[in-house]
Amino acid sequence: MPTSETKIQPPIAAKKPTKLEKHGDVRVDNYFWLNDRENSEVIDYLKKENDYNDKMMAHTKKFQENLFEEMKSRIKEDDSSVPYKLNGYWYLTRYEKGKDYPIYSRKKETLEAQEEILFDCNKEAEGHSYFRLVGLSISPDNKLAAYGVDTVSRRKYTIRIKNLETGEIYPETIETTTGGSTWAADSKTLFYTKKDEETLRSDRIYRHVLGTSVTEDVEVFNEIDDTFSTFVYKTKSRKYLVIGSSSTLTSEYRILRADNPTGEFQIFQPRIRGVEYGIAHYNTDFYVLTNADKATNFKLMKVSEENTIKENWKDLIPHRDSVLLEDVEIFKDYLVISERDNGLNKINIKRWDGTADYYLPFDNETYTAYVSTNPDFDTKTLRYSYNSLTTPNSVIDFNMETKEKEVKKEQEVLGGKFDKNDYTSERVWATAQDGTLVPMSLVYRKGIKKDSNNPVLQYGYGSYGSTIDPYFSTVRLSLLDRGFIYAIAHIRGSEYLGRSWYDDGKLLKKKNTFTDFIDCSKFLIEQEYTSAHHLYAMGGSAGGLLMGAIVNMAPELYNGVVASVPFVDVVSTMLDDSIPLTTGEYDEWGNPNEEEYYTYMKSYSPYDNVAVEAVQKYPNMLVTTGLHDSQVQYWEPAKWVAKLRELKVDDNLLLLHTNMEAGHGGASGRFEALKEVAEEYAFLLDLESIKE
Repeated sequence: MPTSETKIQPPIAAKKPTKLEKHGDVRVDNYFWLNDRENSEVIDYLKKENDYNDKMMAHTKKFQENLFEEMKSRIKEDDSSVPYKLNGYWYLTRYEKGKDYPIYSRKKETLEAQEEILFDCNKEAEGHSYFRLVGLSISPDNKLAAYGVDTVSRRKYTIRIKNLETGEIYPETIETTTGGSTWAADSKTLFYTKKDEETLRSDRIYRHVLGTSVTEDVEVFNEIDDTFSTFVYKTKSRKYLVIGSSSTLTSEYRILRADNPTGEFQIFQPRIRGVEYGIAHYNTDFYVLTNADKATNFKLMKVSEENTIKENWKDLIPHRDSVLLEDVEIFKDYLVISERDNGLNKINIKRWDGTADYYLPFDNETYTAYVSTNPDFDTKTLRYSYNSLTTPNSVIDFNMETKEKEVKKEQEVLGGKFDKNDYTSERVWATAQDGTLVPMSLVYRKGIKKDSNNPVLQYGYGSYGSTIDPYFSTVRLSLLDRGFIYAIAHIRGSEYLGRSWYDDGKLLKKKNTFTDFIDCSKFLIEQEYTSAHHLYAMGGSAGGLLMGAIVNMAPELYNGVVASVPFVDVVSTMLDDSIPLTTGEYDEWGNPNEEEYYTYMKSYSPYDNVAVEAVQKYPNMLVTTGLHDSQVQYWEPAKWVAKLRELKVDDNLLLLHTNMEAGHGGASGRFEALKEVAEEYAFLLDLESIKE
């Protein structure tokens, strides 16, 4: 591995002090100038960092190629999804050998019918370094498809309409959208969501009539509160069009009969700050999943479609202190409820007539189970998915009447070497500094003993109530088979242990997320799963913020850290309401225009706290970003690395890799993305002196 004695010198970013003042507090940002992707000096600096990264990792290039081929070899290249039926057609997504992108197709009535190709994204992607097709929406008469395309990775989708009978792409081109759209019952009227050109906030819903100019489209809703975003969809019953508005803490819906597209949307229940609700339609009623009336873990309520105001909502499934009600799926004869109890997924099935009420049986303590695609309303079959840290994903059709299940597909792990019996998983509980027990899911090859020499990769996220479930990964096998233990820390800020688990890791309690992760690390070391010489941490986006915080707070615990698209310049970003997503994030992080939140945010913001003690050693670090990222702007990790280079007092690796063609999700092709994982894994394995 290259060291400081190697002649390769890292690029040093120019210091151009910018004074930033708020609430009488002055911050000096020497690298503020990197916030300009049109500046050739900025692009030059990013390219120099890429060149430095290439040179420092040059000795691993062959290993990266081998890792890539190894990970690719486990993937079934000519794979296909399990078909689902909707409105008389079976829909499926498949891949062909050697190709990066999906092919969307359908078959009429039976799976034996001739395949009809809707979109071959491999052809669509030709000539583009990035390509993504989203929001495929079929008209009720099955003749048209609306879809969104992004070729920049900025998540600004252009909606087009295709005639599925003739193959013609209509001239309508609707730009700067979310990519999603929904048809009215007439198969001529399309509703879609526009994004603000600068902030990329989804703020307006429009109505487009087939065959007319896009300039004639009618704005049917404008979300003027810049902390909210809006979206439009159709209920599973197909009776109603729904416009939703949501912020982190509050939601509101408007409804309109799908057979009356020029009518006026009616408010379902006006927004009340702190009240979240979601709606599903069945017969003449709506079912409301909500946290109203202090139902922290949510409850299910019912209301007539004739008068949907909150005063008329009636409890159907009451609130439970220990069980998080996550979602419901409605069928003609059954109600299916997705819950989380003590961190574990549960699926409850009830008949509307009360003659059946039971849970699907799961017998692991580190599994993931979730209700899958179920667009068919009049069916007794529930489709769900199941996997665990050691068990590949299965798609299962379950007969809710007979309780018989059929595994429609089990993920194949190719290469001939995988046997799930070679691996074991467990759930352990670390004690946080405030006494709270924090769960972790671990997976490793059988036979590994507790030994402080074991390499461990600890992964975390811990924001937005987003839970990282213990899921199976073919890619992860490349670490496990080389002796790594993989740990998912279910820290506060997620909803792993219910809604209060999320509330205890946000706003003025955000630091719990970071200290939980650190206390999990200490547990792994104390229990001799590993030692600080062999412990590694990884996280992306808000999980990258986590990485930035832990290397400031407890750098001595980690030998290496991978921070992907990290959100590390918290204060400056949250003060800039022109940046995509900022205003909608106030309920997650706080609004730094208020001094209390500003002060708290500044106390943990990774960029503002680099080497805050003036002298600090940092672990070996690989930082990745995308030039076109719309969620975490590239300049956050770029500035962070520049400041780390200036202030850290060690010879450990510090690498920045900017994908000059991609955004937040990285490369768009299914195999191209593996190259980025191979780079991250080679970085970690090289630190363990594992060369092959």
